[in-house]
Amino acid sequence: MKKVFFIGLGLIGGSIALSIKKEYDDYEMIGYDIQDDQTKMAKALNVIDEVASSIKEGAEGADFIILSTPVEQTICILSELGKIKLKTNAIITDVGSTKKKIVEHAKRTLPNHVTFIGGHPMAGSHKSGVIAAKAHLFENAFYILTPNENESEENVNQLKALLKGTKAQFVVMNPEEHDYITGIISHFPHIIAASLVHQAEKNEDHFPLIKRMAAGGFRDITRIASGNPIMWRDILLHNKNIISKLFEQWIEEMKKLQKMVQEENGHEIYTYFHQAKTYRDGLPERQKGAIPSFYDLYVDVPDYPGVISEITGYLAKENISITNIQIIEAREEIYGVLRISFQSEHDRDQANQCIKKYTNYETFIQ
Repeated sequence: MKKVFFIGLGLIGGSIALSIKKEYDDYEMIGYDIQDDQTKMAKALNVIDEVASSIKEGAEGADFIILSTPVEQTICILSELGKIKLKTNAIITDVGSTKKKIVEHAKRTLPNHVTFIGGHPMAGSHKSGVIAAKAHLFENAFYILTPNENESEENVNQLKALLKGTKAQFVVMNPEEHDYITGIISHFPHIIAASLVHQAEKNEDHFPLIKRMAAGGFRDITRIASGNPIMWRDILLHNKNIISKLFEQWIEEMKKLQKMVQEENGHEIYTYFHQAKTYRDGLPERQKGAIPSFYDLYVDVPDYPGVISEITGYLAKENISITNIQIIEAREEIYGVLRISFQSEHDRDQANQCIKKYTNYETFIQ
C-alpha cells in the first residue's frame, strides 16, 4: 500500500487529499498540521486515514510527501526533511505560488535518493481550512509542475498519476518561467490592489465619503487586497527579483499613460483602453485557462424588496442558469445595477431576451 504524507491540512492540502482518496482506495493518507484542530477535523471528515504526531513520524516510510504550507514554512520544512531518513525514491512536492527559491533549496537540502518536484495548483477559494476542502477544487484549473532540469519523465509522470483525481490540467515548466508568469498575473495584481486601497485611505481625511461610496469597480478591483498579509509578504520576498522588474515596467507604463492624459491625446487614450479591452475580452474560458471568463449582463433595477427574486424567477422559468449575481450599485429611490453572470454568450443572450419579455428594465452589455 502506497503512503501519502500531507504536511499542512488546510483548504489546499485537504482538497488534494480528497482528490487522491477519490481516485485511489488503496492509498494510505497520513496527515500532520501544527494546528491540532485542523488535524482532528481532517481525521473526523475522513480527509486522512491516520494522524502523524510529528513530521519525522509521517515522513519516514512515505512514498509521497506533499507540503501544503506557506512558502516560508515550506523552506523550513524542507530543511527538516533533509535530516530525516526518507524512503528511497520518495517523491516530494509542494503547492507554493513561488518556485525558484523553493526548488533550489530542495536541491541543496534533500538527499539524492529522493525526488523534489515543485507544484502550484492555480485555484483556491474565499473559504479556508480543511472543512472547506473539496475533491473537485482544482478541476480544469492549471496545475503547474516545476521539476529540476535533469528530472526523469518517469518521476514527473508518477506525480501526475498521484494527482490525477484533481482533474487539473498539468503544465510543466521551469521555476523561473513559473515565477515570471505568476508575478505578472497574480503577484503584481495584488500589489496594485493594495496600492489602490492605500490611495483611498490617504485621501479619506479630505474626502470622508470615500469609504461610503467605494463600490462597484473599486470593490471588484481591490477584492484581492483582502488576502493574507503574511502570505503575500513571503511571496513578494521570495519573488523579489521578478517583482522588481515588474515594478520598473509598471512605472514606465503609468508614465506613458500619464503623458497621454497631460497632453490631452484623446486618440491615444482611446486606443490604449480599446487594446486593453480587446485583450481582456479574449482571455480563455474557464475550462481552457486559469482566468474565468464569464458573460455578464447588467440590468437597471428599481430599489424595492423582492426585485432580485423577481429577475431570477423569470430566468428560472425559462430554464436559464446563472453562475453569479451581484448588486454593484444600489441607491434609495433610484435605479441600481444588477450584474448577472452566465457561462456562455448564448445563455446571456437568452437571459437578455427573457428580461425584456417579462419586464421593462433596461439591460446592457459592456
